[in-house]
Order: sequence, then structure tokens, then C-alpha cells
Amino acid sequence: MHLAPHLAAALLIPLPHVLAAYDLVREYSGSSFFSGWDFYGNYDNLTNGDVNWVTQANATQSKLAYVDDSGHAIIKVDNTTFVPYNYKRDTVRITTTDYFAVGSVIVFDANHLPYGCSVWPAFWTKGENWPIGGEIDIIEGVNLMTYNQMALHAQTGCTKATSVTQSGTTGGTNCTDGSGCTVAENQSNSYGASFANAGGGVWATQFDESGIYIWFWSRSSVPSSVSSASSSIDTSSWGTPSASYPASSCNITEFFTPQQLVIDITLCGDWAGVASVYQATCGGDGTATACYLDNVINNGTNYTYAYFDINYVKVFSLTDGVLVPSTSGGSTVLVTQTGSAAGASGSSTATGSSGQSGGNAAVAGVVSAGSYVAAVGATVLAAVSWMLL
Repeated sequence: MHLAPHLAAALLIPLPHVLAAYDLVREYSGSSFFSGWDFYGNYDNLTNGDVNWVTQANATQSKLAYVDDSGHAIIKVDNTTFVPYNYKRDTVRITTTDYFAVGSVIVFDANHLPYGCSVWPAFWTKGENWPIGGEIDIIEGVNLMTYNQMALHAQTGCTKATSVTQSGTTGGTNCTDGSGCTVAENQSNSYGASFANAGGGVWATQFDESGIYIWFWSRSSVPSSVSSASSSIDTSSWGTPSASYPASSCNITEFFTPQQLVIDITLCGDWAGVASVYQATCGGDGTATACYLDNVINNGTNYTYAYFDINYVKVFSLTDGVLVPSTSGGSTVLVTQTGSAAGASGSSTATGSSGQSGGNAAVAGVVSAGSYVAAVGATVLAAVSWMLL
């Protein structure tokens, strides 16, 4: 007799995002992998690396960015050209034309990551007015490191809580520091030769109002809820993340605007090229020029392993569609684009975030009816189970 009032009350409980399905909004894979990415087409003027990030035409012609016969996307450092002293070596940096709002899950599946002395690869995200709008470093390492390092970068006021549930080891906690608030991966085979020898692996990043959480699985441990995810994905069974950045110490909607995805490889520069960092795993004479002189110039045989081999990148979201930049009244705004999840097709339907801090409210929080019903069902079931105890 008293069941109905309790069920009615349960329906009024705010539904946490973990109970809602994230629906696929974009997939980069196969022959169309590079559709929807912009190539940087300039030297590295961001991290002072000794590289030229080439245009798409040059990358295609030189086979620095292509899809191989197995349907894998290859992104690599030029390892065949003789580079004379005082010149830079060619490589690639690509950025998605789409932006993804708070309430997204980003999945990156790779068989091989670039590694080697002087090599500095990353898979990361950035806000429209970066460095304002935040940065999430999902995969990053340098030289002969044996583990992946994750990090957030944000404006003053965003810090990393230390008493959190995560499997990785927290480094710095101030997300405004140059290195950001870092977490070192403790699982085996997350970077370097061991990652490749284990058959690669998968990262999943939950970019949510409740916080930012990053999971890593080596190939043999990838859960079926990830490997079989096609139209939607559910994070609730994944367990402890490698890195946990709860909103309690960094208000996600304040410090992070919709994010673009970035894949790049630079050489030396502000991290890999620092004398002490380079010498720690690669030796050398300890000078500031050792990284460049020992690797970048002359032939490129040092870069045999300096490549990404990517199966796919998928983005799932609570919102309907993705965000694309559009010029309006002399300024750039982000508008919602709906349509096919593959490539960059679709139609723009509504005005979204301007890219300023806090702008996510205009575009986040739209859950499909099916996901909402599933979430309500889960809440009701939980309520019934509790009352039967």
C-alpha cells in the first residue's frame, strides 16, 4: 500500500549522469579517419619543438598521415629525410573541427604510440580560446618513459583533490602550473615499447559536470562494454579510473569549455628537450642541445618507432550532436550540429556556446528520450530494491 508514494518520490530524485547512456556523436576510423581534422601546417610555435607540423597535402604525399591496408590511421615522424643542422624535422599535428561539450566520453583505441629519444607525442583536448577553456592531457610521454602521464591544465582556481579513488599516482595538484595537475599511470604497458608489445590498449575519458575521469586498459583487459560500444556507452561498470579529477576541487563547467581533440608528435621542446629530462632516459652529455644534436638532425633512423597506429577515436555524448564554430556578427560562436556520427557530416541546428568559461550550459544536458527512460527505470529499480530490504 505504501509503495506508490515511495516510487513517486524516487522519480523526483535528480538523475546522475552515470545512469544515462552516452550516445555516439562522432567516430573517426577506417578510410575516413582524417575527415574532420585540421592539419596545423606550421612549425611548432607552441612547445618549441624542433619540428614542422606539415599540411595535409604534405603529410599525405610524404606518408606521414595515412590509413594503412588494415584500416588503421598512421601518424608519424619523418624517418627517411636527411635533416641538416639548424633545420627541423617534419611531423604531424591534427585537431578536430568539432568541439565536444561537457557530458561526453572520449574513447581512443591504439595499437602503437610514438616513443624514442626526443619523441614527445600526445592525445589531448583543448578549449576554443586555449589555454583559456582548459586542457585535458589523456596520453602524453617523452623520450624513453615507460608510463603514461595524464594531466589537467586550467586557469587559477582549479586544483586536484588528493583524497580520491584512482589507481594512478598524483603528482602536482595545482592545475595552473606549467606541467598541470598530473597523474602517473601505475598499470603496466601504458606507454613505450611495452604498450606495443602488449598489443596496445584503450583510453576512455569521461568529461562530465561531476568531474573528469580517465581509464586505461591494456589490450587483454579492455572490457566488452568498451570494445563492443557502437551506438552508446555506459561508464558505470568500469570501476576505479587511472586518474580522477572531481569537480569538488575544480568546477568543470567554470574552467572547461567545449573541447577539441588533438593528436600530435613534436621533438625535443619544452619537455622532452629539457637537459635533465632527456638525460634521465636517453643519456647524452647533459647539455641543452643534446636532444636536438643526438636525434633530430642527419638521418632519421632514430624515429623507427615514432608513430601512432590508431584503430579509432569515438566520442559519445549526453547532448544531441557536436559543436562546430560559426562566424556570427564578427565573432565566432559554437553551434550544435546534428547528423551522422561518422566523419563530419550533419546539419547545424541551434546556437551553442560562445567558447567562454561557463558557456557549456547552453549546449549540455540534453539526454535522448530512450536514455532518460532507461535512467528512470534504473532509479525506480533501485528504489524498489531498497524498500524490499
